[in-house]
Amino acid sequence: MSDLAAPRLEHVADLDIELAEAMEVGETGAGERRVIPIIGGTVKGPRLNGRIRPAGAELISVENRGIRHGPPELIARLRRGEEVDPDLIYFRTLPRFETASPRHHFLNRHLFIGIGARYPDRVKLGLWMLG
Repeated sequence: MSDLAAPRLEHVADLDIELAEAMEVGETGAGERRVIPIIGGTVKGPRLNGRIRPAGAELISVENRGIRHGPPELIARLRRGEEVDPDLIYFRTLPRFETASPRHHFLNRHLFIGIGARYPDRVKLGLWMLG
């Protein structure tokens, strides 16, 4: 057993991210890739609130890597724009933030995890800070 304390998770915000139609990149050798433009959205939570601007960048820049997988038939339904129960899909992200805002400087200095759900026209993402 480790003598180090287990990390804590602190809920930062819930994001409702509005998306345009996906553009297929294809199989790259590292997985199936798609580009999905961000057209807007909201951020609401105990540590972070605001609007998501088109293209997704403004005062806070985000680079978000993640994994989404599930049964092939459910992934196919998501790709067709059909709604799928989010509990049946594993969707986790590792966002990295960059900002010059003194109020949001904590984003530059911590690691975060996200849990997501994909809907036909949006992604909902719960965001937690790893302490």
